[in-house]
Amino acid sequence: MNDQIHPRAPETATCATPGPALGPAHPPALGPAHAHGPTAGYLDHARVGPLSRPATTALATATALATRAAPADIDRLFALGDAARVSAARLLGARPHEIALAPSTSNGLFTVAAALHGPGTVLVPRVEFPANLYPWLRFAGRGGPDVRLVDPVGWRHITPDLLRRHLTSDVTALTVSAVDSLTGYVAPLAALKEVLGRDRLLIVDAIQGLGAVPLEADAADVLVGGGQKWLRAGWGAALLLIRDRCAERLAPGLGGWAGVTDPFAARHPAPPLPGAAAHLATNPDFPAAAAIGAAVDDLLDRGGPAAVGARIRATLGELLDRARQAGADVLLDGLGHHERAGIGTFRLPGHDPATVHGTLEAAGVIATRRGEWIRLSPHASTTAAAAELLADALHTLTHPNTLTHPHTLIRPNAQSRPNAPTQEPICPTT
Repeated sequence: MNDQIHPRAPETATCATPGPALGPAHPPALGPAHAHGPTAGYLDHARVGPLSRPATTALATATALATRAAPADIDRLFALGDAARVSAARLLGARPHEIALAPSTSNGLFTVAAALHGPGTVLVPRVEFPANLYPWLRFAGRGGPDVRLVDPVGWRHITPDLLRRHLTSDVTALTVSAVDSLTGYVAPLAALKEVLGRDRLLIVDAIQGLGAVPLEADAADVLVGGGQKWLRAGWGAALLLIRDRCAERLAPGLGGWAGVTDPFAARHPAPPLPGAAAHLATNPDFPAAAAIGAAVDDLLDRGGPAAVGARIRATLGELLDRARQAGADVLLDGLGHHERAGIGTFRLPGHDPATVHGTLEAAGVIATRRGEWIRLSPHASTTAAAAELLADALHTLTHPNTLTHPHTLIRPNAQSRPNAPTQEPICPTT
């Protein structure tokens, strides 16, 4: 590896909270606000997208099949996995055999890192989310390419000009997030691929864009994206796209028995399956596959990423306007309409970020705090009430002696929590 690593400050969250000395831990009971879905002020889809109704229905149906486990039911489970791949191919402009279902975005990226053998160098923007860093670090020196960390220019992380300056003869691939998890900046995938050329791979972590905005997916040689955020499909399945144009350059490093033509052959190894399936270690989680397939179908039925993304961007624009009116600084303010996805981040000068985060949560506005920044990530289903809740909460911070705010309204599903914690109680996610 050619550079030192300076990891980004972690999100405000804890991975493990000590439980009681004796007795099992019990999850907290769900209050009324959680019984029927997220609160009106839920603005944290970049962290976790609450399961959509189609995904929930598909998950329940597939689980029922697995519960009975009759031969016909098992066949239907496998068919649901195949249907999910077909739907994903429609979404990404690919052939179904170019799609496989990985357990997660991280697993998919490790699969690709295991498949891309050296020699050579993979470029990784230094401020990439760690899920798109560690796979390359772990396989560097173990048959994988060397890793070169690229320092960003401002907050845009990787631009065609910056890439061009780092494009030495040993570079074989660039790995990049389609959408940055902090700023919401949309990477110019087509322009990056043009600079890379046909012989170098563009590998894309798409989880913060998949289902949120249109992506230049045609430019990606390899693309991975999980279902638990903008697709609102829950955990357990991710889309892994490996295009035919680069398939011969990726050996099935993690490919197991499920990735070969005759898994029950008398002798092994057997030849790998064609397409992305060659990289499967085992069968997918079929209920999770059914959920992500249903989520993709629902996205396409609603007009696809362009239509859904337009609603998300409009809602985010209104939220950021309310933050600016309260005196907030918006990270990467001035981005063009198509340069920002569903993520907007702000800070309130003169106010402790933990206090801002806690005040928002007490008012029913659910967001993520990353250091001094508060990240907002609405969905197409987010209503106008969210902007009012945000404006009201920020007004209580900037005008502490004022009892009411012009935008104050009855907060549906928002519960008063004067002692709300400023740290999120579960493991941080992107």
